[in-house]
Amino acid sequence: KFDVVIRYAEDFRRQPNLNDLFVPSADGVLVPMSAFARLVYRQGPALISRENGQRKIVVGANVRGRDIASVVADIQAGMEGLDVPAGYYVQYGGDFQQLQHAQARLSVAVPVSLLAIFVLLVITFGNPRLAVMVFITVPMSTIGGIAALALRGMPFSISAGIGFIALFGVAVLNGIVMVNVLKEYTGSGPKEIIALAVKRLRPVVITAAVAALGFVPMAISTGAGAEVQKPLATVVIGGLIT
Repeated sequence: KFDVVIRYAEDFRRQPNLNDLFVPSADGVLVPMSAFARLVYRQGPALISRENGQRKIVVGANVRGRDIASVVADIQAGMEGLDVPAGYYVQYGGDFQQLQHAQARLSVAVPVSLLAIFVLLVITFGNPRLAVMVFITVPMSTIGGIAALALRGMPFSISAGIGFIALFGVAVLNGIVMVNVLKEYTGSGPKEIIALAVKRLRPVVITAAVAALGFVPMAISTGAGAEVQKPLATVVIGGLIT
């Protein structure tokens, strides 16, 4: 079989009547197409795509100002009452499919990271109580990261989740710096604790400031990749503040 492509003059294209089209036979006689073919107009796809031996129709959309998960949830809610013919089914792919895979990986990576951090703290200090003191920086920094996303009107995304992992590392580092000096506490009262904390205030502030300032260009970026960089940087900066 061979595809036949014919282009007509503009006047004929306005009201085409292919039944009156003449086709030359082998002996040169012009035969109207209606003599050997039945031509009808039907609406159909411009391109039929196939995947795994099945026909596939792709409906694409760009999402702005919202997270993909909530948009797909709205679409799924609208599809619930749809009467789909037998043999048809709907799949949600693209960035949403990647989001699902990434969420599955993060659901393992984040708990493992937190557990590894706590175990290393216990090994470092040799005291679970000191490890817990340092580990308190994790929920405190999480509050700042979530608040920063909310203030900037950003939904939670995979890049934001990765930002939380980076944030936990810097926050725990600051906690280690502070708790190391508190080990010198001899029990003479709150004044000594305050004096020891002030002693390490500058290193902690410098450590947090360097990390936060390093992420500022990403937080205000508007070029290519900004949709990935901005949530990550926003989480880190907001978490370090708290």
